[in-house]
Amino acid sequence: MIDRQALLDSVPKGLYIDGQWRDSSDGTTLEVDNPATGEVLATIASATPADGMAALDAAVAAQASWAKVPPRERGEILRTAYEKIVERTEEFALLMTLEMGKPLAEARGEVAYGAEFFRWFSEEAVRIHGRYSVAPNGASRLLTMKQPVGPTLMITPWNFPLAMGTRKIGPAIAAGCTMVVKPASQTPLTMLALVQLLEECGVPAGVLNVITTAHTGEVMEPIIRDPRLRKLTFTGSTQVGQRLVEQSAQGLLRLSMELGGNAPFIVFDDADIDAAVTGAMLAKMRNIGEACTAANRFLVHESVAAEFSEKFAARMAALTVGDGTKDGIDVGPLVDQKARDGVDALVQEAVAAGAKVVVGGGHAEGPGWFYQPTVLTDVPADARIAVEEIFGPVAPISTFQTEEEALTRANDTAYGLIAYAFTRDLARALRVSEALEFGMVGINQGVVSNPAAPFGGVKASGFGREGGFEGIDEYLEVKYVGIAP
Repeated sequence: MIDRQALLDSVPKGLYIDGQWRDSSDGTTLEVDNPATGEVLATIASATPADGMAALDAAVAAQASWAKVPPRERGEILRTAYEKIVERTEEFALLMTLEMGKPLAEARGEVAYGAEFFRWFSEEAVRIHGRYSVAPNGASRLLTMKQPVGPTLMITPWNFPLAMGTRKIGPAIAAGCTMVVKPASQTPLTMLALVQLLEECGVPAGVLNVITTAHTGEVMEPIIRDPRLRKLTFTGSTQVGQRLVEQSAQGLLRLSMELGGNAPFIVFDDADIDAAVTGAMLAKMRNIGEACTAANRFLVHESVAAEFSEKFAARMAALTVGDGTKDGIDVGPLVDQKARDGVDALVQEAVAAGAKVVVGGGHAEGPGWFYQPTVLTDVPADARIAVEEIFGPVAPISTFQTEEEALTRANDTAYGLIAYAFTRDLARALRVSEALEFGMVGINQGVVSNPAAPFGGVKASGFGREGGFEGIDEYLEVKYVGIAP
């Protein structure tokens, strides 16, 4: 049994700049709360704009020397970090549950997933290569090489405190880029613990700098507008992403934007309904529904809608809601009151517009920010819950008649991160995969995220890819050298 207070005490509470833990320049702090109880878990430093610039200064100063570190050495750092994270699975899992709310079982899954990015990119570090060829006219030789983009600003979200950090830090270390990382103010402790671990693994001073702050805009904008910064990567809402893109335009920064989603989950008439229900549980309830990949709109063929809805509702009703640190809990609290109230507003508006509550439909008991697992049927297509990202344990179901109708409705969104479809027809699976306007498609499965695969979206869900062979290219520039023979 892990001593909870000892774990919290072991996490650094300061800013990590140029290899040193320090207080903010004006001494200000911010509190980190437990969403299951409302209690304050820790008080940490809140960076000022001056602190942000100090972090960028350190990253810029370290860039040239870090880029010269042999790829094998950078890869070994990541491999060592992977092993240490796995060894400390229980500590990281408990820390995430305390500050974010997800049940321990889910948190353990994130530790395994997040650590895998370090293992994957430890192997990719030594596979950065260019090419050599003869020009078509034979007059010269063409040499291409890949080099680090340079100092990178990383802004990570609160919902996957470990994995969203490792997914960005891993390829940056492998490519030879220095970093300034700004974790979400709701869940910064996991990132601080990760930085402490990377320090142990030999990441040199200045290569990785982390600043926590309650004033994100004030601290981030000067860094983004500084001409020494060369890349910005952000995971979060589309609205914030749009502002960051605008701010980055002056410096023409390399960008990776993983933004919001509105994932359709399509169940065709030939689907294995039991498999579809199992997939729906994974696609909807992973991370309490607080995931950009969460199924947001359930489009079910009218001939199987009753069976699917009944079985799905039964599975949702059987979930146990409570403090994720306790045994037997399936669904923890949402991250804060604003999140819970936002989910409830979507549900109540849909009900007022004619949707029927099959299961749940309101706040769950407890001092924290709990919401009942909810299934709605007969949801109007124009209801706000069918248009906006829910980010909670709510599943709105509506029906369709034809494949064409299902695809039209699935694509009728500004977002394009991920879509899910269940069918036993291989030809249909291929047609649907090609027709869906999303960066990722899950066929007969409710989870597609994998460190070995490129993660990312299209349209208002952003651009760039994280993970896979493509993930490291986001941190590399291609240089061409023409050589006279």
